[in-house]
Amino acid sequence: MLRFAVLFSVVCVCTAVGVPAQGQEWRQFRGPGARGVAENANLPDTWSETENVAWSREIAGRGWSSPIVTGGRVFLTTVVRDEGEPEAAKPGLYFGGNRLEPPDVPHAWRAVCLDLASGKPLWEKTLHRGAPETPRHIKNSYASETPVTDGEHVYVLFGDVGLFCLTLEGEQVWQRDMPPVKTRFGWGTAASPVLHQGRIYVVSDNEDASYLLALDAATGKEIWKVDRDEKSNWATPYVWRNEQRTEIITPGTGKTRAYDLDGQLLYELGGASSITIATPYTAHGLLYVSSGYVLDRQKPIFAIRPGAEGDISLQDDETTNESIAWSQPAAAPYNPSTLVYGDSLFVLYDRGFYAVFDAKTGEPQVELTRIPGGRSFTASPWAYGGKVFCLNEFGETFVFDAADNFKPLPTNKLPADEMYMSTPAIAGDRLLVRSSKRLYCLADSP
Repeated sequence: MLRFAVLFSVVCVCTAVGVPAQGQEWRQFRGPGARGVAENANLPDTWSETENVAWSREIAGRGWSSPIVTGGRVFLTTVVRDEGEPEAAKPGLYFGGNRLEPPDVPHAWRAVCLDLASGKPLWEKTLHRGAPETPRHIKNSYASETPVTDGEHVYVLFGDVGLFCLTLEGEQVWQRDMPPVKTRFGWGTAASPVLHQGRIYVVSDNEDASYLLALDAATGKEIWKVDRDEKSNWATPYVWRNEQRTEIITPGTGKTRAYDLDGQLLYELGGASSITIATPYTAHGLLYVSSGYVLDRQKPIFAIRPGAEGDISLQDDETTNESIAWSQPAAAPYNPSTLVYGDSLFVLYDRGFYAVFDAKTGEPQVELTRIPGGRSFTASPWAYGGKVFCLNEFGETFVFDAADNFKPLPTNKLPADEMYMSTPAIAGDRLLVRSSKRLYCLADSP
């Protein structure tokens, strides 16, 4: 293990001072293209509490943001109470987790940086301190937005506090305040920022006044801001650079909308479920958008062609039109995003089921199937090495063989006394899994 750590440290140093090693960077939520797919052949496919754990590090406070990686460093966020612990949450979907008032004790909003090779803390910076001004559902956190990086700076968003630009060494470059907003039932915020060509895009869909904001990444100054006819949503936007143009995709309960880089509306699409969380992404020249609140009958997955204009909503019983290559009207998950791996679109459902569709046509490949022993999924699935991985809230990762009709493989388990809601990150030959207490770095032992 020591030899492995030394060799890996050399790789990380080379990455930090030169061109990043292939697959070494995981700079945003769900990684390159927001797809959750990696190609490194040396990534682990089995692990346990004692097997293939390169290191683990306790993380104070609560945060459901995913880790990101650049230059051999891991960045994540957390919020720590000055007194006591956050109210305990139980796994699964349930009513009764709403809270009408925020806690009245001071909190510290923090960014944390760890060494990827060893897990050693490199720095920790408190960006804001005070009592929260808005409540949170007990399963949410005050640090649910995943940071994003361009390899030179890290951009940290706390939805009710502000957006912060930091150097990789933790020095603050600029700050933009984000006034607190009301969210549906006080559930709180979660949509992460995205970067594209020197601009940061932030969506704030809330009960007060929703908007899409474009900022200069170098200075934090506003470039433009457009109002959105939406209430609360929790979906991270996606910048789609296709063969015709670049589009900013913003899923919403009222309408999924696409804007150009000047904030002008290109097209919109209705028909979502009453709550929208999943992140869009592209594959095979199509844009995949999903919305699947568990209590709705309408839970669509859309595969959209580039170049759409105007209102492209499906009419009556349509499942396709000139702009929509295919749709499945009742197939979307609630919390997890879908996953395209190869020619298949894998759907993980919160309550322990999965299904698979042809990513190009929408035709079913695997009908709705219960995951043996599976329950309570919030994190989005990921894939590498011909396998798809699904982490539930109890630390169990269910593995499926993509080459054999997604047949279930043996399950990997981490400590069950922790809670797992963050979507993992992948960097080089290492998998990063965040729990309510720790960050685990998983790697095949040499």
